[in-house]
Amino acid sequence: MKKTIQLSILLVLATVFTYAQNEYEASKAFPYGQPNPEAPKQIKDYQDLIGLCNCKSTSRNPDQTWAEPVDMTWKWRYIMNGKAVQDETLKADGNHSGSIRQFIADSSKWYVHYYSSAGPTTSLGTWEGNKNDDGNIVLFKAQNAPSGTEGFSRLTFYDISESGYKWIGEWVDKSGTITFPFWKIECVRE
Repeated sequence: MKKTIQLSILLVLATVFTYAQNEYEASKAFPYGQPNPEAPKQIKDYQDLIGLCNCKSTSRNPDQTWAEPVDMTWKWRYIMNGKAVQDETLKADGNHSGSIRQFIADSSKWYVHYYSSAGPTTSLGTWEGNKNDDGNIVLFKAQNAPSGTEGFSRLTFYDISESGYKWIGEWVDKSGTITFPFWKIECVRE
């Protein structure tokens, strides 16, 4: 009898501990997870993107003209028990991608680690940045232009609302005076 009670107590404690470890993960009530209140407040920077959107993805052709838009689904969710954000794109052309997004309080920046089915790699590209006063999320990664000119890859989420958002990828020179858009996406919430 005493062993049965001890075992029951251990099972209850294990259940409570497991729930606390996964309390903010996806569930029936919250299919895309929830922000963990113990995470930095910036975890809510992406709250208006969380969920599912139908998008049009347009990138440059090799001759630098714009290609025809590709249908895409962009799914966002909280991961790591609500302490990080993951996004995943599923494109009609068969190229898929995603990112893991973590805010690091010591540097006061988001670090975004990108992966793609079109370019598997042993080392993920990383952009860093923040949400600005205009409500845009702007991320940078050092990247030279094909000509060798030093600059950055700049990724910007803008026009963020309950109905959707827009995204643009641009190459920007170090002074910020030359900008070349290479990819754009427009999304409408499902």
